[in-house]
Amino acid sequence: MMNRYEMIYIIDTELEETARKELMEKVSALIVNNGGEIEKVDDTWGKRRLAYAIDYKTEGWYVLVNFKAPAELPRELERNLQINESVLRYLVVKLEEKRSAVKPRAVKPAPVAAPAEEAAPVAEEAPVAEAAPAEEAAPAEEAAPAETAE
Repeated sequence: MMNRYEMIYIIDTELEETARKELMEKVSALIVNNGGEIEKVDDTWGKRRLAYAIDYKTEGWYVLVNFKAPAELPRELERNLQINESVLRYLVVKLEEKRSAVKPRAVKPAPVAAPAEEAAPVAEEAPVAEAAPAEEAAPAEEAAPAETAE
C-alpha cells in the first residue's frame, strides 16, 4: 500500500548550484528506486534565512517534495539525508487521507407547537395570577437595597 508523504529538507547555501541540483536529483532517484512515486518537487522557496544558526550557518536552500511511497521508504530517506553533510535539516511527514469515521446522525424533526387556540386561554390566565405576586415583591426589593446602602 502506498502512503502519501511530504518532505522538506534544507540544503547548505555554500553548495554550488550544480551540486545542489545533483543532490535534489539524488533524493528524487532514491524515492523512485525504492518504489515511490514523486508527485511534486518544489524548490521555489529558494534561499531563506534560518530561524537559528545550524552549524554556524544562518541561511539554507529549502526544497519541498510530495510523494507516494511504501511505509518503509521514509526511514531509508531519513538515513540517507542524515549521512549527507550538505543537508542541514529534513522532515518527512505522512499526509493523512481526509476520511471521517463518524457517521452523520439523522436529523430529528423539530417539535410541533400546539395550536394557537389551546395556548391562548393558558396565556390569559397566567398573567392575572402572576401579576399580584410580582407587584407585591417589587416594593420589598426596592426597600431592601435602600436599607443596605445606609
